[in-house]
Amino acid sequence: MEASVEQLVYVREDAYTVARMSADGVPAFVATGRALAGVQPGETLRLLGDWSTHPRYGRRFAVTECERVTPSSVRAIRVYLGSGLIRGIGPRLAYAIVDHFGEHTLKVIDAEPERLTEVVNIGPLRQAQIVQAWQEQKAIAALMVTLQGLGVSPLLATKIYQVFGADADEVLATDPYRLIGRVRGVAFRVADRIALQAGVPERSPQRVRAALLDRLEAAGSRDGHCFVPVPALVREAAELIEQDHELVRPVVDALAAERRLVLETSPDRPEQVVAYPKHVHSRETALTAQLAALCRARSTLPLRSYDEDPALHDDQRAAVTMALTSTVSIITGGPGCGKSHTVKAVAATVRAAGGSVTLTAPTGKAAKRLSELTGMPAMTVHRMLAQQPDPDPETLFDERPSQADLVVVDEASMLDLHLATRLTAAVRPGSHLLLIGDADQLPSIGAGDVLADLLRVPAIPRVHLTHVFRQADGSGIVDAAHRVRAGRLPGLPGGGGFWFEELDDPAQVARRVAHLAMVAIPRKQGVPPGQVQVLCPMRKGETGATALGRLIQDQLNPAADDKPEHWSGATVFRVGDRVMPIRNNYDKGVFNGETGTVTAVVREERAIDIRTDDGETVRYGFDELDDLTHAYAISVHRSQGSEYPFVVAPIVAESGGIMLRRKLLYTLVTRAKAWVVLVGQREALELAVHRLGHPRNTGLPRRLTLALSS
Repeated sequence: MEASVEQLVYVREDAYTVARMSADGVPAFVATGRALAGVQPGETLRLLGDWSTHPRYGRRFAVTECERVTPSSVRAIRVYLGSGLIRGIGPRLAYAIVDHFGEHTLKVIDAEPERLTEVVNIGPLRQAQIVQAWQEQKAIAALMVTLQGLGVSPLLATKIYQVFGADADEVLATDPYRLIGRVRGVAFRVADRIALQAGVPERSPQRVRAALLDRLEAAGSRDGHCFVPVPALVREAAELIEQDHELVRPVVDALAAERRLVLETSPDRPEQVVAYPKHVHSRETALTAQLAALCRARSTLPLRSYDEDPALHDDQRAAVTMALTSTVSIITGGPGCGKSHTVKAVAATVRAAGGSVTLTAPTGKAAKRLSELTGMPAMTVHRMLAQQPDPDPETLFDERPSQADLVVVDEASMLDLHLATRLTAAVRPGSHLLLIGDADQLPSIGAGDVLADLLRVPAIPRVHLTHVFRQADGSGIVDAAHRVRAGRLPGLPGGGGFWFEELDDPAQVARRVAHLAMVAIPRKQGVPPGQVQVLCPMRKGETGATALGRLIQDQLNPAADDKPEHWSGATVFRVGDRVMPIRNNYDKGVFNGETGTVTAVVREERAIDIRTDDGETVRYGFDELDDLTHAYAISVHRSQGSEYPFVVAPIVAESGGIMLRRKLLYTLVTRAKAWVVLVGQREALELAVHRLGHPRNTGLPRRLTLALSS
């Protein structure tokens, strides 16, 4: 039958789609199946399939084949143009265009687009915009057909077109491996499937090179490693393409000769050779040189003497002295040990002497919390780096934040190699760089483990704060955190803000976590559900952030006929949704970890509007929605640098509990200010407490130790 898509009801990550449809002579019905992948409201489809009756959802049409067709009736054309598929055309303009051209509308847009200016409110600029959008939609639709024929999800078509544009077909035909790392959602296996279908031989050097580079980059993005031992790299690449090691090993040397990767002696095992991605090696060597220069520089701090604050604890006074006398230094410590109060004392001393101070943190929430705890302005590291120096030499350093007399970086465990390299390049030699952090928390999402690495360099001064202050003594959260850090199980079921509720079945755990977050805790504490944050050790699985987030979204902000929404792949964005960016966007002024609420779906502009928690309105195009995630349930990694009044988390050994490690559990527990409730399996909790995880492969400690000793 031929039918029009009225609304998407559900899209699964494997592209299984449920859609409400309408067709002439047939009552409105529901169609289902993977063949519907990528369809959008307003499109007309030719469907092949079978009618069936679901015991819960009733009569539906199971689609086995789906072909997009050009709408032919005036009504179908009006719905198609008014659906938001073509940027620049909204419902009102769609009505005007169809009213003018009738059933010939789409032929006019395709073959005689200059005639669009005959319609009121369409000038040359709008006409050009509509034509461009029309051509893009045609290209994406054709790309979907190509991908479906290759056995690849059509949901990737838009993403591929965004990156490669009109060259997308050529890339798919000649070098599909270019998709890896450039198109979100395309891993090696997807690109390899396309390449093999396109005729690339299984033993071709092109395929081997792609496998090696993929495994090398994955070691950084997946596990945070800066390098991989060559034997391990060869083994992993050979397993990936199911070929022998002898085919792979020579290609490593060829890539090194082309400077696509760098080979070096292992910093820990002199008999072993390791491979770095070129950009990672450049950053590690640059960071080493920059830190060595900062350490050796003569202090320019305008401070001749200072009075010790008797209100500080002994280790806090030692930390203040260190920060004021060392150009690079580190203060570490767990929750409740007075790190922020120590920072406040250091900053106040420098300012009292006439010096300038910049307080920073890697995320917006961490910077805001630092400002609240110290009573002084703070900014993200990214904002600091984005502010260019004023050309006026008379300008105070406060106007050039990266070149202040004292630069403080809180939550320094979140600094990856890339950000740390940019940061140290911006700090003026002679300024004091003070890193504040908790090395027992999760390391950065990106490659490197900068804070832990610097703590392995003996020449860098550090103070570890250990005294837990009285106001934290009665906190069950602080007590549980210190127990976890020491490798001991917290007292169960808990008390004083820390609670563990034992459940075994993952499905039950997911439902209980959702109920606690949406109903039980808000009711008991008299707070809105937005005050309760669900944190998940994993992204996938029944208790992962994706499934739990969708469960909570469907109950807190369900679909409604009067509520605008837009599906982007398997994710639906509705007015009222809580969302957060997962990438920094300097043009929009939003940064990773900030949160906001969807306030509008602007179909005519193919965009959604978000009101940030700071009160700013930001617009994201439909083609930018990969940069957003829902904030109903997020990974523990995404929560770094943030604190929430109430935290609920599933603790389940799904998929072997691969993410359950001590640092992850410790980070999770320390995100809560009032309550943290863990729900799940006791054996999974014990696994998380006792499993240490693997250290990251980095060369920074050895490089910097050698540089500072020479």
